[in-house]
Amino acid sequence: MVQNFVFALGALALFVSYRVLSSFIKTRRHASQSRELGCRSPPKLREQDFLGINTIKEILAASKGKRVPDLLVDRVKRVSTREGRRVDTFVQQQLLRQNVFTVDPKNVQAILATQFQDFGLGSLRRNNFLPLLGNGIFTADGEGWEHSRAMLRPNFAREQVADLDLEERHVQNLMLALPVDSKSWTEELDIQKLFFRITIDTATEFLFGESVDSQLINLPRKASSTSKSAHQEESVFATAFDNSQSWLAYRGQLGALSWLLNPKELQESNKQCHAFIDHFVELALKNTSSDGDNLEKGETKSRYVFLENLARQTRDPIEIRSQLLNILLAGRDTTASLLSWLFHFLIRHPNIQQTLRAEIIASFGPYSSPRNLSFAGLKNCTYLQWCLNETLRLYPVVPVNSRMAMRDTSIPRGGGPDGSAPVYVRKGDLVVYSVHVVHRRPDLWGPDFNEFKPERWSGKRAGWDYLPFNGGPRICLGQQLALTEAGYVTVRLLQRFGEVGMGSQEVVAESPKQNLTLTSCPNDGVWVRMKEAKE
Repeated sequence: MVQNFVFALGALALFVSYRVLSSFIKTRRHASQSRELGCRSPPKLREQDFLGINTIKEILAASKGKRVPDLLVDRVKRVSTREGRRVDTFVQQQLLRQNVFTVDPKNVQAILATQFQDFGLGSLRRNNFLPLLGNGIFTADGEGWEHSRAMLRPNFAREQVADLDLEERHVQNLMLALPVDSKSWTEELDIQKLFFRITIDTATEFLFGESVDSQLINLPRKASSTSKSAHQEESVFATAFDNSQSWLAYRGQLGALSWLLNPKELQESNKQCHAFIDHFVELALKNTSSDGDNLEKGETKSRYVFLENLARQTRDPIEIRSQLLNILLAGRDTTASLLSWLFHFLIRHPNIQQTLRAEIIASFGPYSSPRNLSFAGLKNCTYLQWCLNETLRLYPVVPVNSRMAMRDTSIPRGGGPDGSAPVYVRKGDLVVYSVHVVHRRPDLWGPDFNEFKPERWSGKRAGWDYLPFNGGPRICLGQQLALTEAGYVTVRLLQRFGEVGMGSQEVVAESPKQNLTLTSCPNDGVWVRMKEAKE
């Protein structure tokens, strides 16, 4: 008995000694590599914060209060004030990890482009997203990512993005939800809800060949000829998809401890999402088999379907499901968030709204007889593009993101007394970057950086100081699809309605709360009343 105890004690002492020695050797190695690269230490978020407990508590409180992007702005100000200079890069402790936080465009360019091979999404993000999204373009690194991108890229060719007939069908369903009274006014409503419905409808038709028709499901019975019971599964899917995203966003705040939060509600939502997608995948695998025979006989498909094109590239139903969920996430939420923030600004700036409407009418004509409404026409509508750009500057759809170092490396700036020296990054460390903060740097955007001013884009050529769709090899494949859909919906709404006013339930605040799931949108909705124009 005593002998066993002594043996166990000796083994424990040997293990502890090994870990201490191993840690010492690693520390020496990192210090040597850091010196060779000319790196210097950056400032710390907090000088004393055991295991980063206070940092974690702060981010969880901000998440609960819907203020995460505001907290990031505040942290940069806080460290800058303490250091007596502008600080764009600092380190923060989170449990046993030391993460680098940066809002320096040069560093962001390094991790996304010039040092692309040194950084990846990493295991933390992959493990968090995997239960819902599977192995797809937003969870994969290396060869897996290259395979996903090669598979998906052809599906975002201009001829697919420019299919505005599909868009118009769903815009007409949107208009059914906007009846007017005898004085030509709509009732007060949260238009953000309508934006999320139209974007999931268009995304599912583009992806599956069949829309979930969430807009029709939610119409009053007298306004809809669609049986609500016939679309119960679609309604369940939309709710489950939103629920899964909310849980994944919350898990993401826990970092390496995200695996501890795996409630039954999340598991059930993921199952419902998978079951819904699997139904369409099964049909596509059958259809593409017969389509292949028909195409060999000279017959052609009448309409492009994203899913069926994927099914011709792979017969693995799990891989197809994963890629679909990855693209659906981006296709629905990105566009709905952009539209919501745009109208958030338009109801606060009626002069800008009227300038935009005047250009829309001049370029595309009235609602009942539109003209030149094409992909090229939307791109050439200058003031519309300025408004979209300015919206994405102030409220980028993904305000904070990160990359994990895949090897010991460095980023160009942030170290030393003046922040000009490189910063050493160990393998496995995260570099967190906030586009939200980059887009609000006064030294990059001027003293009016907080103001919504579309005219600032006159003659402006965006660089790494403007990244609404990321940059480098992983730049968003669907950015033109999102901009086209957002532009088209905006044009059709402002053609029909001559005035979009602020509703009485709209929350007016200097800094609105943001509902940050995997993307960002106004937490309190966008409440409007709209007056139909006389043509």
